[in-house]
Parts: sequence; C-alpha cells; structure tokens
Amino acid sequence: MANIRVLKEWFDRVDSEKTGNITTIQLQTALAVGNLQFPITVVQQMIRMYDFDRNGTMSFEEFVALNKFLLKVQQAFSDLERGRGFLVPDEVYEALLKMDISLDSPAFYTVCESFDKEKNGRFRLDDVMSLCIFVQSARNLFNSFDTSKQGRVTLDLNQFIFCTANCRI
Repeated sequence: MANIRVLKEWFDRVDSEKTGNITTIQLQTALAVGNLQFPITVVQQMIRMYDFDRNGTMSFEEFVALNKFLLKVQQAFSDLERGRGFLVPDEVYEALLKMDISLDSPAFYTVCESFDKEKNGRFRLDDVMSLCIFVQSARNLFNSFDTSKQGRVTLDLNQFIFCTANCRI
C-alpha cells in the first residue's frame, strides 16, 4: 500500500491542474524527470493502452495499470542487461518472453529494426519500453478483432505486427 501512496503523491504533483487526470504532455514531462525520454507518439500510445474510459487522459487508476506494465518491462530489462545499460536483440527477445509475448523471427526483427534508434543493435531501457508498448498495443488491438480467440483475423498477429512496424513513423 505504501507504493500506492507514493504513486498517488507523484500523480497529484503531475496533475498540476488538479483535474484528476494527466495529459500526454504532463506524462511525458514526468517520465523525463525520471530519465525516461519518450517521443510524444509513444506517450500517446501509453495513454491509449490504459485509457479505459477513452477520454484521452490518464486517471490515477489508469496510471497505476501503466506503472505496473512499465515496472514489468523494467524488471525484464534489469534481469538481462548485466550492468551494460542496454540489451542486444536476443535479450530483447528474452524480455518479451518474460512478458508472455512471443513473436516469430520476421516480426521480431522487423520490430527491433524499427525501435533501434541508433541502428547499433543496442536497446536502452526507454527503447525496450517503447518496443514493448508498441507490441502490447498491437496485441491489444489484434485481440479486439480476434473475437473467436483463434489467433487469426484477416492477418495473423505476426503479419499484423510486421505490417504495422513497417508503417510506423
């Protein structure tokens, strides 16, 4: 419960207008204070992932869900980075597996190429978080169309992720 109290205090500081919700810009700024640099598009995706009431902002409850996800990614990263401050693609794959995300090779390497900002095969924490946010969002979207839960829609998940990663700005 102490963790919830700390999160609530942090959330209330970020919610400078005291609306009970934080905006994309407020979340991006707050994450940057924690040394996590994300483009606005990734922060928007974070909010969309957990914007349960679809109002375009993040309530405290939605923020708690996002925080849980980010901590899970951070733990997977920490388990694998061995003090280097980055993961290589094989370790990113292991991190995804720790999060119960399994992709085939073409989809995985396409996503990696898309999120390898420096094009050096080294993924820092914010790179891995961005990649995981993208894949989880894609999986959520895919699942919303896969009503029979067969793992198939017009495209299978790997084709869907492959196409989406290639279309990403």
